[in-house]
Amino acid sequence: MTLLPRDTYEKLEFDKILELVEANCTGDIGRAIVRNLEPSTKFRQINRWLDETAEFKTGSDERNMFTIGAYEDVEEELRMLRVEGYVLSQTGLAKLNVLLLQAKGIFKYFESSSLRGTYPTLYDLVREVHYEPELSKAIERVIDAEGVIRSDASPELARIRRLIGSKQREVEKTFRQVIEKYKRAGYLADTVESMRNGRRVLTVPSENKRKIRGIIHDESATGKTAYIEPNEVIGINNDIFDYQQEEKREINRILRELSATLRPYVDHIQSYQDLIAYLDVIQAKAKLAKSLKAERPKLDAKPRIGIIEGRHPILYLKNKQYGKKTVPFDLKLTGKNRILMLSGPNAGGKSISMKSVGILQLMLQCGMLVPVDSESEMGIFQKIFADIGDQQSIEDDLSTYSSRLKNAKEFLAAADDTSLVLIDEFGSGTDPTSGGAIAEGVLDSLNYRKVFGVITTHYSNLKIYAYKAKGILNGGMHFDTETLAPTYELKIGRPGSSYAFEIAQKSGLPRRVLQYARKKAGKNERAVDQLLVDLQREKAESEEMLANLEQKQKTLDALTRTYEELHKNMEVRRKRLKLEAKEQALAETAKYNKEMENLIRDLREGKKIEEAKEKAKQLREKRESVGKQVSDLREDIYYAPTTKEEEPIKEGDFVRLRAGGATGQVEKIDRKRATVIVGDLRLQVKLRDLEPAKDQLTVRREKSVSSSLGAAATFSNKLDVRGMRYEEVLATTEAFVDNALMANADQLRIVHGKGSGTLRRAVRQKLKEYNHNFSLSHPPREAGGDGVTIVDL
Repeated sequence: MTLLPRDTYEKLEFDKILELVEANCTGDIGRAIVRNLEPSTKFRQINRWLDETAEFKTGSDERNMFTIGAYEDVEEELRMLRVEGYVLSQTGLAKLNVLLLQAKGIFKYFESSSLRGTYPTLYDLVREVHYEPELSKAIERVIDAEGVIRSDASPELARIRRLIGSKQREVEKTFRQVIEKYKRAGYLADTVESMRNGRRVLTVPSENKRKIRGIIHDESATGKTAYIEPNEVIGINNDIFDYQQEEKREINRILRELSATLRPYVDHIQSYQDLIAYLDVIQAKAKLAKSLKAERPKLDAKPRIGIIEGRHPILYLKNKQYGKKTVPFDLKLTGKNRILMLSGPNAGGKSISMKSVGILQLMLQCGMLVPVDSESEMGIFQKIFADIGDQQSIEDDLSTYSSRLKNAKEFLAAADDTSLVLIDEFGSGTDPTSGGAIAEGVLDSLNYRKVFGVITTHYSNLKIYAYKAKGILNGGMHFDTETLAPTYELKIGRPGSSYAFEIAQKSGLPRRVLQYARKKAGKNERAVDQLLVDLQREKAESEEMLANLEQKQKTLDALTRTYEELHKNMEVRRKRLKLEAKEQALAETAKYNKEMENLIRDLREGKKIEEAKEKAKQLREKRESVGKQVSDLREDIYYAPTTKEEEPIKEGDFVRLRAGGATGQVEKIDRKRATVIVGDLRLQVKLRDLEPAKDQLTVRREKSVSSSLGAAATFSNKLDVRGMRYEEVLATTEAFVDNALMANADQLRIVHGKGSGTLRRAVRQKLKEYNHNFSLSHPPREAGGDGVTIVDL
């Protein structure tokens, strides 16, 4: 990502966020990764980072996640271990053991298939690493949890330590006897024993040192006390010393063998360290997210800002300490409106709101959850430019305004439609008239480059330009005119007034000064803000009315289409009923055909030829009439021309029989006939008797509806998914909504509980998959509040 100027992190206070994440890391490697963390501009990478952090946070909230404890950097140990014949120290192996035990815990955690399914993104990290359980076992056979060489590391070491222990007990017993002997003789000082040169010695007044046989190891500074190792324990101590040297040699041999065992797996151990360090950073991000009550917003690959209930993270943590509320803000900037011109009184929250956008964007693109509502939609920017605060430079001989012009030049040179521009007090630092004009020119160029941005200002000409220009929104920080205090609420769609006179009056400036200032400002100047407010309100009302009309027109068009479709269906049904009646009548004429033939034969035999001819003619006409009516009705129902042109049917197309409704796939076409496979049958059908079908499922719609009528009659509009897993919620919600749509339900009530919000996200994710304009809301607190989602169909 391109950042201008170089100190953008500091200007937006993102360096403080990195410090918070770093403080939550448990190892130096993780802390180093955080210090070098840079925002990504790749959609897949950011998406994966967010999923990793969200999964870790969810698992931690539910007390169902492994933890990364303290660990040390073993780079030096691994580097030396690569050297053939090198023997790792006991301390180095203990550090490796801590690392391997951590890795063991992580891999053991993901042995559960349910946990692999619950946290798939984290499991993908672990799955890429090959774990060798024998490495940890090899170290644990030699070194215990405290980092001490185990006595049972080898039979020889166990034997040596037994001998050392035996000799030490012998020394203890003998030394006690010697103390008692010389104590009774009165040869010892008040402090009867001490340690010198690693040996246990007697504390003897100098006048008695000739009376005790042994080795003098030391004397006091005054020379009044001698420290003597008595002859009785010298031999035993020498034996202990020899055994200790044997112990060191045996330990060195064991460590050499262990180092040789570990050497082929240096790359594996390196991968474990990399994995643990990476998970350490994820854990630190999750801890910060928990303290911020942060969520995972929806991610868009294109630049956009769709923040709902956003909060400045540093301000939120500061207010949290003192029990103060942080006022959230909503901001939506997309392709249509890309720049927010933010105005309002000083100390009203303009700069904080503007910085919030920048710091939240940097957090997002570093894979951190952000303090916004989970329904927020945030995009990805390739460049972020920030012009904030006093940037006077003595080194470069630049004034504040000169540095701002330098920034503007760099911004214009690099800005494009993937850039986010954040400018505080735009145009300030020089004469208001010329400064405002130059700022307007810069703003026009930035808007021409289709950048996204949040810009704060007090200049009226910039507010007016924002009102006129496409792609720019006015916004203001709300100010309570009664109490003359800021509310820190961001209002989009109308500029904010500076309330300079009101604030000056509250600050206690003399009345004479204010009267003079009002007179100099003039009525026209004072009325600009109010004029803009009125114009913006009228514009918003017009846009709202236009949107309502468009919505009503869409609704009317939909109702018209529905009416026409219903009317068409009713007409088809009426004709089908009539067709069934005519076909029944035709069948009835065939039924009585034999009786009529008998009657005509009787008439002929009775020489009533004319009467027989008349009866035969009537019968024939009746049959022809009914047959023609049946043919006409069939033609009208099944072969009536449609308003839209249908593409000719080709081999491989899915088709539906016009008369029967069965669907199948065209296997072969021969002139005006087609071979259609319907289930296990192969039918020869005229092409005119077929109509295109989308797929094999088209015919099942009517069957599904008719078979679900019983279920629809008993449908309950309440669903409780508490206690279910994420995947179960998705499947259950889908079946529930499907039944609701078939039952023509008006409103649904889905109980998911509050908790970490995972179940609520699952419900909303599934609802968004439907091509249906659902309206979602929550009931009052006493009726469940955020723990229940109301779905209006």
